[in-house]
Amino acid sequence: MATRRQPRRAFPLVPLLIVLMSAAAYGRLISDGSSTSSPLVSVIRLAAPAKAAAAEEKCEQSYGFLPCTTTVLGNLFLVLVYGFFMFKAATYLSAGSELLLEIMGPGLVGGLLLPILGALPDALLVLVSGLSGSKETAQSQVLIGMGLLAGSTVFLLTLLWGTCVVVGKCDIGPNKEAVDLTNTKGFSLTGTPLSHVSQVHALTYDPEHMCCPHFYVAGTGITTDVQTSYAARIMGISVIPFVIAQFPKILKTHHGQRLAVLLALIVSFLLVLSYCLYQVFQPWIQKRKLAYAKHKHVISGILRHVQMQSLGRLLKEDGSPDEDVIKKLFRKIDMDDSRNLSRSELHAFIVGINFEEVDLDKTDAVDKVMADFDTSRNDTVEEGEFVEGMKKWINEAKRSMPASGAFSSKFINDFHERTRQEHDQLIDRSDEAVESVENPGWCITKAVGLLLLGAAIAAAFADPLVDAVHNFSNATHIPSFFISFIALPLATNSSEAVSAIIFASRKKQRTCSLTFSEVYGGVTMNNTLCLGVFLALIYFRNLTWDFSSEVLIILLVCVVMALFTSFRTTFQLWTCLVAYMLYPLSLVIVYILDYVFGWS
Repeated sequence: MATRRQPRRAFPLVPLLIVLMSAAAYGRLISDGSSTSSPLVSVIRLAAPAKAAAAEEKCEQSYGFLPCTTTVLGNLFLVLVYGFFMFKAATYLSAGSELLLEIMGPGLVGGLLLPILGALPDALLVLVSGLSGSKETAQSQVLIGMGLLAGSTVFLLTLLWGTCVVVGKCDIGPNKEAVDLTNTKGFSLTGTPLSHVSQVHALTYDPEHMCCPHFYVAGTGITTDVQTSYAARIMGISVIPFVIAQFPKILKTHHGQRLAVLLALIVSFLLVLSYCLYQVFQPWIQKRKLAYAKHKHVISGILRHVQMQSLGRLLKEDGSPDEDVIKKLFRKIDMDDSRNLSRSELHAFIVGINFEEVDLDKTDAVDKVMADFDTSRNDTVEEGEFVEGMKKWINEAKRSMPASGAFSSKFINDFHERTRQEHDQLIDRSDEAVESVENPGWCITKAVGLLLLGAAIAAAFADPLVDAVHNFSNATHIPSFFISFIALPLATNSSEAVSAIIFASRKKQRTCSLTFSEVYGGVTMNNTLCLGVFLALIYFRNLTWDFSSEVLIILLVCVVMALFTSFRTTFQLWTCLVAYMLYPLSLVIVYILDYVFGWS
């Protein structure tokens, strides 16, 4: 049964105390029209655009009663307060959606509702960043939305990804996969010398899996399932709208920019729809994959059983199927010497096969054999059909395994083990059924209440938070992009980040797979839904698309991590260093391109 994260309890007194504190701050920090420069400004000041330097030193109260200020420390306090409320909103949305998922299961809830609710706080902040005020004000504040877009994506794929690798690391075994619940090598980035390998590890030493004669295996890391790599590929595809919107800039032309934004907007929401539909119909896909995995395990089990008999080797030295051995097997199964195999004879043969921990319906297995072998559709398998069917199975097994110079019983055994692992992984996922809950009516009411509360808080405090970030930028002369890049993702993604780290710390392949799938899914929604909202602002408010450096770092991080994670399932501990380094590198690239080369 799937392990589910328990929704955290809310603490209603904390927001009340913070509101009282902010009200007190309002009485002390409200601007009187004049301003004195804080000593802090000279320490953290960057080169400011002329428009920011010339901004009027005044602030406007959100909703006519929320506090505002023009001082550095005052705005920092407000950013923390409003950021805390956005954090609580994300927490309530996460708790409500997970509770609803437990009651109603996957499908529409898990596939459609959860991804949208997860991206809702970010989408609201992006929306309000350019929704109000004059066109000039919107053009200035919309950079906060772009900072959040870029910051969330980079945060998830660098700091959070790397931290999950660190806390989820296990010993990497001889098969080059992480072994669940083992952590005997500490923070080993490289292989362990054989002289230092413990006796337990020495017993499992297999020279064929060694990367070099002086090392046992690469130290520690994590392993995910193959479905997680599919999620990484989807994440890589999700950057297409960025490329479309940036295309006129790439060609260095001002013509067609508005059309490019419109096309990118359409593609963004089409990708959101496609991704949600994929999530909705994934359980059906999962069932088909499970049926196919069972089919492959029937194939591997029969081949392995035949290989273990004293009939001879199934493969010749050149790797081609040995027809003489296959015909011997046919005659052994043909109990009545009728020169064809009936269902009862196939059933008797399959009953004697050990499929190792995989509970297969023997009648279903017979149906699979008949479907593959009985080409004449006369409900019996003749000798020629049996030979051709076995040759097809052997060739399929050869295609499924890495090419090697020799074909032996080890090749058949490896194929059998792989099909068993694939079946077990799919069984784990299909077991994630809906658990029965007591008083489902109350649980649904609670879930809906949490969702409404989270959405209301996010909608109420998104605009004040954007204003506070903008005012803090003016007070410190730090570009608003850098503030929103660093601070806002912490507010909107902290809840999911803590949950992901806790899940990864359980040190199991299954929990690591779920953790990294959610990380890639979060980035996908940022690159589609949140970007779609941002592009809608640009298009309908007729704002200027001038975010070349910001788009570049999003493409850089997404493409690098997508390529890195799409074609492998085991990540050694040193990979976390690569992820961590991408975060400061992104900030440095934006600063150099904007303030040295003048891209913006």
